[in-house]
Amino acid sequence: MNNSLAAALRAGLAAPICLTWELTYACNLSCSHCLSDSGAKAPGELTTGEALSLIDAFAEMGIFYVNVGGGEPMMRRDFFQIIEHAAARRVGVKFSTNGTFLDAAAAKRLAGMDYVDVQVSIDGHDAATNDAVRGEGSFAKAVSALTNLGAAGFVNPKISVVATRHNVAHLDELEALAGSFGATLRVTRLRPSGRGTHSYAALRPTELQNRELFGWLSSRPEVLTGDSFFHLSPLGDPLPGLNMCGAGRVVCLVDPVGDVYACPFTIHPDFRAGNVRETPFSRIWKTSGLFATLRAEPGPSSCSSCGAYSSCQGGCMAAKFHTGTDLADPDPECVMGRAREARGTVVSIRPRRSSVATR
Repeated sequence: MNNSLAAALRAGLAAPICLTWELTYACNLSCSHCLSDSGAKAPGELTTGEALSLIDAFAEMGIFYVNVGGGEPMMRRDFFQIIEHAAARRVGVKFSTNGTFLDAAAAKRLAGMDYVDVQVSIDGHDAATNDAVRGEGSFAKAVSALTNLGAAGFVNPKISVVATRHNVAHLDELEALAGSFGATLRVTRLRPSGRGTHSYAALRPTELQNRELFGWLSSRPEVLTGDSFFHLSPLGDPLPGLNMCGAGRVVCLVDPVGDVYACPFTIHPDFRAGNVRETPFSRIWKTSGLFATLRAEPGPSSCSSCGAYSSCQGGCMAAKFHTGTDLADPDPECVMGRAREARGTVVSIRPRRSSVATR
């Protein structure tokens, strides 16, 4: 990405490139690294009517697609009504599911829809590795969902993997698993957000694994990453994507009760920009004081003098925030070793609960 494009993106766009919408915090699993600390349904979730109106607002802004998640989005009884309305308004939906509710009938319904992409979460190449993180029986349920999608003729589902120290060594097997279902593999970074604040120290890849992961991804441009690993860019040619923190600039999150946050990994009052029940989403996106601050020219940073700064832009804001690191400091997983230089070691996690996490 050239400097002029990076500057334009940092200043913010007229609409998000990627908007994440957590439909519900209800979930039948209790994954140890869940970024939103899901489990119980949040009181006061958007009604069906409010959800449909929000899709209309997305369409009017020209938002191309939304990432729908949770919680488990298929636990909403109006799930299909919502995504079918999105399809009718030509707003694409990429939704993440643990697969539990993706039976043959649901798979057939999804296979008959336009503008819908399905992403099944699996965090290990086998049941033992996956279920240690996602819960007993979750691997079998995810595989069953993928089988149902294949039988229904759904084209190119995704398998989404959060990279941990327990699965990085098995990326080849995960790639083969995806291939066996005609699926594309997607690998994302573990962030210390939600329940991940408690599991981060035990699950995050080691420094050596991060280097191996970067090399593996660099040799496989067909594997999707969603800009998760731009903090590894100093190790070589940047991976495809923006390779910068897009929070409040090109991405944001809407939660189940309509609160808008800077990114999916900063579900915390400090990064709340507004609520769609009080202010139209388009106005929040365009006029939020928080977003204006994030879009401003960055201030002094301890990373500015580093020769790799143009590659990683200082790393992930959320990773820094949730580890108690100053936002001007290096990413806690800085591959140049600057996090250690600044703090001596990676700081201990300071869990931060969002306003809805106490639901």
